[in-house]
Amino acid sequence: MQQSGLSKEQIAQNIISSWQTSGLKQRLIFTFLAIAFFRFGAQLPIFGINNEVFQNIASGNNIIGFLDMFTGGALGKVSIFALGIGPYITSSIIIQLLAVVVPSLESLQKEEGEGGRRKLQQITRQFTVFLAAFQAIAFVVILSKLSGAVVHTINPLLFNIGSVITLTAGAIFVMWLAELITEKGVGNGGSLLIFIGILSGIPLYIKNTSILVANDSHLQLGLVALLVIFVATIITIIIFQDATRNVPIVSARRQVGNKVYGGQNTSIPFKLNPGGVMPIIFAIAILLFPTTILSFVQQMNISNPTLRSILENLNFYLSSSSPVYYMIYFGLIVLLTFFYSSIIPNMQPKEIAANLKKYGSAIPGIKPGKPTEEKLDEILSRVTFIGAVSLGLIALVPSLASKVTGITTFQGIGSTSLIIMVGVALDFINQIKAHLYAKNYESFLQKNNIK
Repeated sequence: MQQSGLSKEQIAQNIISSWQTSGLKQRLIFTFLAIAFFRFGAQLPIFGINNEVFQNIASGNNIIGFLDMFTGGALGKVSIFALGIGPYITSSIIIQLLAVVVPSLESLQKEEGEGGRRKLQQITRQFTVFLAAFQAIAFVVILSKLSGAVVHTINPLLFNIGSVITLTAGAIFVMWLAELITEKGVGNGGSLLIFIGILSGIPLYIKNTSILVANDSHLQLGLVALLVIFVATIITIIIFQDATRNVPIVSARRQVGNKVYGGQNTSIPFKLNPGGVMPIIFAIAILLFPTTILSFVQQMNISNPTLRSILENLNFYLSSSSPVYYMIYFGLIVLLTFFYSSIIPNMQPKEIAANLKKYGSAIPGIKPGKPTEEKLDEILSRVTFIGAVSLGLIALVPSLASKVTGITTFQGIGSTSLIIMVGVALDFINQIKAHLYAKNYESFLQKNNIK
């Protein structure tokens, strides 16, 4: 008599076998090598920069410090990867927004299948080159205006041309590297590079925090409270990432020959957070672009008092010390979550209702066709609203807690970066599991001669 279950040794052997035959090992090695190459490039400064002077300017500016965190320190070092993945993410935002309002782009996204999506991706890449060149020019012009940031013995024209070319090429290379990780590695390349950038800054945050609380018992209590809030936030994010609203579906029975199909009760799961970490990343990209430009412009010697006053007010309202910043940030997260839910294929009420009607399925108590579409639209609107508001609140809590407790050294790793780190880590783990499950399923089909 055989045992129905598997022993621990057999389970371990199956896992090892899957690891060796699935190609996952090669994918992980490729991912880690690509990340190592990205980290190496982030340490190489462009020629002619006085890093010490620029880092002193950056250290006194919260916006630059926050942006530097997402480039893994590349911006603070003015390295060849100083622009990071930012131009690519901004380009993706703009093209996806245009795909909603421009019919030709919408057709590429929804009607032309894989070929259309590839064309749309190519347009995104081309626009990334334009954005990278624009940001590189603006960055180099601002660098040239900053006193002492550029070595005075360098020819200004050669520095400007060489730096623009280098920064643009660096941003394009990072885009290419991110796409390679997505295609040949594990996880979303762009999100993973941002994750690594945040992770690389943790030792510095720990060092600064230990110095801050070393001789202050009140701050030490505040640190404990803040860490408790961080742990609670992480747990909430994990629960939130997997939360779904299951819509019950009843299938009608159909008889084909001697076989009966359908008649089973199933459900359609709608994720509470369909966009994952992307609404957060996009919201940051939208906010950081104008604030970074403003922060650099403020370093210049502007003689006009009215213009200087306007720039100072704008910089204050768009800085993390202003309530307006958090209101705009919360609003962007909510809007971008709704936007993401509107473009995800498996969250389109009209298409879902048509498919349910086609296969003889329906929501209990709701007629097929238009009534089902309206009901699904109502459910999705409520689910997305709850998810968007929850995501916005989760993003705000750690940052507000940092201000209340007085532990501002963790400001960079609060809210947004915490959500990104947890979200990307969960996605990375889920992709590894999915890859192993897919290979196990293929092995099962081959073993049983099923085609």
